[in-house]
Amino acid sequence: MMGAMGLYEKYLLPKLLNMAMKSPDMTRIREQLVPLAGGKVLELGVGSGLNLPFYRAGTKVTGVDPSLELQAYAREVAHKHRVDVEFVAQSAESLDFADNSFDSVVVTWTLCTIPDPAAALAEVRRVLKPSGKLIFAEHGQAPEPHVVKWQNRINPVWRHVGGGCNLNRRPDETMTQTGFTFDDLATGYITGPKWATYTYQGVARIA
Repeated sequence: MMGAMGLYEKYLLPKLLNMAMKSPDMTRIREQLVPLAGGKVLELGVGSGLNLPFYRAGTKVTGVDPSLELQAYAREVAHKHRVDVEFVAQSAESLDFADNSFDSVVVTWTLCTIPDPAAALAEVRRVLKPSGKLIFAEHGQAPEPHVVKWQNRINPVWRHVGGGCNLNRRPDETMTQTGFTFDDLATGYITGPKWATYTYQGVARIA
């Protein structure tokens, strides 16, 4: 029999995540960044499909996410907006694609939940063509020590109730450490509590 936490993660959490990820600021960032993707696109952590309306017409997307419950939302969005998406349920740390397969990789508010983000980015580097680009928007560690203190305090509980989401990671450092360099990197707070809203966004390429 499925326990209370299992029921929460299977049924309630996908609904909560879908609602939480629809903030106006997040939608604005998606609208700015997602159209930069071109050619054959991999979206890592396609989730409930909130990026799908912003791909340029004719873009072929492969959407990876381990949550079949979130994928159900994404399939509806893909159908509504007539986006050509192949949905794949697998781990980001072990992608079942050949080397140099994709022209663009899109990752938005996903690295915070992946157990080993460095392994996932190493896989992104492997499947991305040498001339390809990584388009990203992530939240993570804030620059102010007093905010970081609260992020570290809240993180254990937040991770437990938020589907594995971590508040205090440094996605920019992880990208650099896994062999990426930035064409563009912008940081700053979006609307909401400071401990959850410090955002890193931009475009990276293989160094």
